[in-house]
Amino acid sequence: MKITNKMLAECLGTFVLVLGGCGTALFGHVGFIGVALAFGLTVIAMAYGIGHVSGAHLNPAVSFGVWVNGRMKLTEMLLYWVSQIVGAIIAAAILYVVWINTTDAATGVFAANGFGNSFREACGGDGSGYLAVSMGGAFLVEAVLTFVFLMVILGATDERSNPKAAGLAIGLTLTLIHLVSIPLTNTSVNPARSISQAIFSTNVGEWSACGQLWLFIVAPLVGAALAGLCYKCVAPKKK
Repeated sequence: MKITNKMLAECLGTFVLVLGGCGTALFGHVGFIGVALAFGLTVIAMAYGIGHVSGAHLNPAVSFGVWVNGRMKLTEMLLYWVSQIVGAIIAAAILYVVWINTTDAATGVFAANGFGNSFREACGGDGSGYLAVSMGGAFLVEAVLTFVFLMVILGATDERSNPKAAGLAIGLTLTLIHLVSIPLTNTSVNPARSISQAIFSTNVGEWSACGQLWLFIVAPLVGAALAGLCYKCVAPKKK
């Protein structure tokens, strides 16, 4: 498959992920469980829709973990990153246009990621169900959950595994990850998703999505890299 086809597929897939997942968080009124399902379902849909074209990474951390594991070239990974971030930003821009045409209020958190008491207050305080996790706690949560996500992805897409079940396994894992961490960080495990929403969010009190964005780029990449290395030890290929 040509790299241009793969880039278009990654752009489209990440667009759908952000539009479906973050769109549900912004407009769905379905609670944490509904948002978790929305992210999981979009991944399942894209896995079976474009997985045969690009692998349906939809996430720079996934591509990074796959590269660390030795399954893709560096140049291809970087092109995937560009495509994923562009797709995410386009989706966030559409959500922004819908937002400003349905409400006069500032975007506020806009389904962005964050941590700490300032983030909890920005999301509505104690009544919203969010918890004030520290910076270290948020980093640990994002890194560990991305590690888990990549271990499932690498295992489910291993040539020795059953490829027909891969999309379902990956989507359900992402749903579980969101159920765990939405109340803590709004769940990133995906730098593209974090970047796109931070761009269109507005500061609320002392909280700034862009000011905390670094964590939601670095932590997922760290978790993905550890998974890429760990999977080599867990399931080494025969020489």
